[in-house]
Amino acid sequence: MTFAGFTEQAFDFYEGLRADNSKAYWTAHKDVYESAVRGPMRELLESLASTFDGEPMLFRPYRDVRFSKDKSPYKTQQGGFLQVAPGLGYWMQLDADGVMVGGGFHAHDRTQTQRFRSAINEETTGQQLVTLTNKLIKAGYALGGDQIKTRPRGVAAGHPRLDLMRYEFLTVSRPIPHSESTSKTFAKAVAGHWKKVTPLVQWCQAYAAPTP
Repeated sequence: MTFAGFTEQAFDFYEGLRADNSKAYWTAHKDVYESAVRGPMRELLESLASTFDGEPMLFRPYRDVRFSKDKSPYKTQQGGFLQVAPGLGYWMQLDADGVMVGGGFHAHDRTQTQRFRSAINEETTGQQLVTLTNKLIKAGYALGGDQIKTRPRGVAAGHPRLDLMRYEFLTVSRPIPHSESTSKTFAKAVAGHWKKVTPLVQWCQAYAAPTP
């Protein structure tokens, strides 16, 4: 399967949705969403699934507004995921501004976060993560994930890896130039970025895997 790149219609669709997040807009442009956003992203993920041994997943376009003051019904971006394990793998997102790529994990329970922090606390595995994240930061990736403001219980204020210990889960992401996302070589570009993220995904799978 050969992915030919996204078209300008995909970005125009989200530009319009950002201005008019309504059912009327969505209904009038749903065919564009299906043909220019959802379909191509599914095709891209499926074309890379075997390379990264992941299961292609597309996130729902609808927002959960039950507990939000913002009642806008639709997400202003489309997310895609190659899942290596529940909540762990390679990620991408398309919106009006362009495409973001990255990877990592989202914790499903507290015990997973505890295992993650225990691995950071250990000198060998903790330093491995420092090396991995520093390399990714130098390559233009930003660290992400929910953080506590102080420090985990029992962790010393002077812990050498306290910044990482504050994370409850860990992801990395970086933008891809708009010109690349509309190129026929875009799948190759995404694969190149995800290969850089692979050591982090493997570290998370080894030391912060989902609870069975």
